[in-house]
Amino acid sequence: MTKQFLLQNFNNITGLPLSNRVVMAPMTRSRANNKGNIPTSDLHGLYYEQRASAGLIITEGSQVSEKAVGYINTPGIHSEEQVEGWKKVTERVHAKGGKIFIQLWHVGRISHPDFHNGDLPLAPSAINANETVFTPDGKKETVAPKEMSKNDIKQTIDDFKNAAKNAIKAGFDGVEIHSSNGYLFHQFFNKTSNIRTDEYGGSIENRARFFFETLDAIKEVVPENKIGARFNPSLNGIFGMEMDDETIPTFEYILKKLNDYNLAYVHLSEPFNDVSDIPYAIENIAEHSRPIYNGTIIINAGFDKKSGNKVLEDGNADLVAFGKLYISNPDLTERFEKNQELADWNNDTFYTPGAEGYTDYKKLENNK
Repeated sequence: MTKQFLLQNFNNITGLPLSNRVVMAPMTRSRANNKGNIPTSDLHGLYYEQRASAGLIITEGSQVSEKAVGYINTPGIHSEEQVEGWKKVTERVHAKGGKIFIQLWHVGRISHPDFHNGDLPLAPSAINANETVFTPDGKKETVAPKEMSKNDIKQTIDDFKNAAKNAIKAGFDGVEIHSSNGYLFHQFFNKTSNIRTDEYGGSIENRARFFFETLDAIKEVVPENKIGARFNPSLNGIFGMEMDDETIPTFEYILKKLNDYNLAYVHLSEPFNDVSDIPYAIENIAEHSRPIYNGTIIINAGFDKKSGNKVLEDGNADLVAFGKLYISNPDLTERFEKNQELADWNNDTFYTPGAEGYTDYKKLENNK
């Protein structure tokens, strides 16, 4: 029988001992369908409380400002009302012995003027992602965004810093910078979406500058060991991201530079789709990154119990994040421990309002 590496405790996130190595991955669920995009105790609080047996919960992406929005009904962390709403969530998770980070989010060009009173969304360069987004008025095509000015960049850094400060006020154990999946920071990293000629474009170092300036600002209000960052190095063909000869070297540069920080973790994703025919891609991100990054690695995307135990056994990651399995299995760790069957999720209720498909998935009787 495969050893249950997933169920071993983990103490290398400084000051935050985890009861197991199972992480609930951040997943947009679009349940903040109220005027202020405020998380609520009855929905968000119950949802995360039900899953508090995870070693670590990372919340859904939460916008750091109004300008960061790109999806309907997603919660924010920039208003006092949102902070108060998140307090009720963290209190419920902590009461069950859980640990919870919030993911700080800015979608960049993966947005639409409908979210911004007609103004263009912000991005490193005025290059359309050519994607479809769900706006308050239904599906629409993305547009060419506004190239961020130096003032826009400075304001966005301040927004992330303020959001991180709010997260601590709301009782979170830490924050994760969403620098992945084709969103704002990823758009800066990639030279197909960033054609700037100033200090934020051109060289690998310049394209990573915005991320590190944001990280340095956040660590002024949150200890480094309570900060994580998420990356998806081999993302290709999704959200307008196209890999090139500098894509993997860019992420290698970022990971090496992060060795100078004492972060809680780096959260990496394996490829979301088949990249075997992409000459620039790396198919095994955890294995490739382990010799480069000296700190804690969370690995994500497509893992089940068997492959999760294997990646830990091989030493290529320290923690494994599960997404869709956590939607339909609030007691996922208990099911892993007792070798119980897993429930299937319903795709149709991933992003719909209310409790259906959100808080109504049942725990097994003997897992109460």
